[in-house]
Amino acid sequence: MLKDRLRHPLVALALAALLTAPWVTVELVGGPDAVGLGNLSTVAVSGVAVLGASFMLAWGAETAEKDVPRAFAIAVLAVLAVAPEYAVDALYAWQAGSGGATEAACSASNLPSQTQAVKDACHDANLAIANMTGANRILIGLGWSGIALFTVYRAGSERDSSVERSDGFLASKVHLDRDIGLEIAFLLVATVFAFTVPFLGGIDVIDTVVLLGLYVAYIAIIVRGDVEEHEEQVGVPAYLQRRPFPVRALTSITLFAYSGLMIYTAVHPFAHGLEEVGLAYNIPEFFMIQWVAPLASESPELIVVAYLVNKARSTAGFNALISSKLNQWTLLVGTLAVVYSIASGSIGTLPFDEKQAAEIWITAAQSLFAIAIITNFEISVREAVMLLVLFVSQVAMEYVVIITTTSVARETELSIAILYAYTVLYLAISLGLFWYRRRELAAIFVRSARTARYALGNGTAPAEGAD
Repeated sequence: MLKDRLRHPLVALALAALLTAPWVTVELVGGPDAVGLGNLSTVAVSGVAVLGASFMLAWGAETAEKDVPRAFAIAVLAVLAVAPEYAVDALYAWQAGSGGATEAACSASNLPSQTQAVKDACHDANLAIANMTGANRILIGLGWSGIALFTVYRAGSERDSSVERSDGFLASKVHLDRDIGLEIAFLLVATVFAFTVPFLGGIDVIDTVVLLGLYVAYIAIIVRGDVEEHEEQVGVPAYLQRRPFPVRALTSITLFAYSGLMIYTAVHPFAHGLEEVGLAYNIPEFFMIQWVAPLASESPELIVVAYLVNKARSTAGFNALISSKLNQWTLLVGTLAVVYSIASGSIGTLPFDEKQAAEIWITAAQSLFAIAIITNFEISVREAVMLLVLFVSQVAMEYVVIITTTSVARETELSIAILYAYTVLYLAISLGLFWYRRRELAAIFVRSARTARYALGNGTAPAEGAD
């Protein structure tokens, strides 16, 4: 009897809430400093809160699938899960704008006559770009590849219809939901546009209009979609979906709001604590901001997706990952210039240096490669390993350059050379894959156009699962 009670969905919900309780207490008292938490203790308490909030966020999204288009529920989940990344980037963009970072000022920031305040502002502008590119590359390099490998691994112990096992070398593959063609199409358009951003020396109002316009158009299409026959749920979502609509809707909204608040308040101290621990081991600040901080802020998204895969809902997990990439590549990048302009008091361009231009190009090239992989709605173990190896090797090579080069100018020169080399490699493989899968790519855009016309009331719905 007791065992059955402990298996009740409300017990799981209560346990997830309890994981957040220590952090709520810390926040109510006044924060980690007020209670004397050190860096490691802060990382532990805030990290556990993020874990609990991630489960609650996933349950809220799964419950909402009964009443709203699944793509829209997943899009909301994706935005909330990566909200901390938005906040970190917005902080640096704000400091750059309020500190007087402009393209002209930053191009002269190394001159002795330039004030320290302006030099710091230009530094913050570059940190904003570094944090953004790092987050985007982590999401694909670790997120897409890691979840694909985890999905195939889980299929060995629990049946997952999306996994196809093959006898060839790393040939097993994960089949993706063919309804994500719309996300792939929008992501490809945003990626192609991203290649043009560095040519003007900063993120400006044109970039904002185009990227935010793409995201608004995407949301406008999916929110008008039909409510699909939802998958049979188990556990907490199944219990909540059986409640009357008013209770179900209120519960979903509460789970979204509470988990979003927990993630927003806990991930910053979590990331800062990790940064401090890294700096204690002499890991450079720029490297920490670009890689360690985004890894922390992306953790809720990866936890949610791993949870979905663990429930044999790998297609929903990949949908969330792809939706996250789309909103980071459009909404996140597009809002940087908005935050910068508000802080500076006028419409302006968030500047960045040559190194960050190279970072944007390699980020766009990696995104292009990832899109090329999934244009046939599959990702094999071999492709996932390739994504992972390319990402890890580039970061490792750049870290070796940082710790072994004493000259800042030489370090920057070598880092840019590495970035350009990997950019060319990504592009070469991507173009080859796109040519090989050109029919699948064309079909994606044809079906996406039909979906858009139907959502806007000007056409018929595309056949389910059709190319």
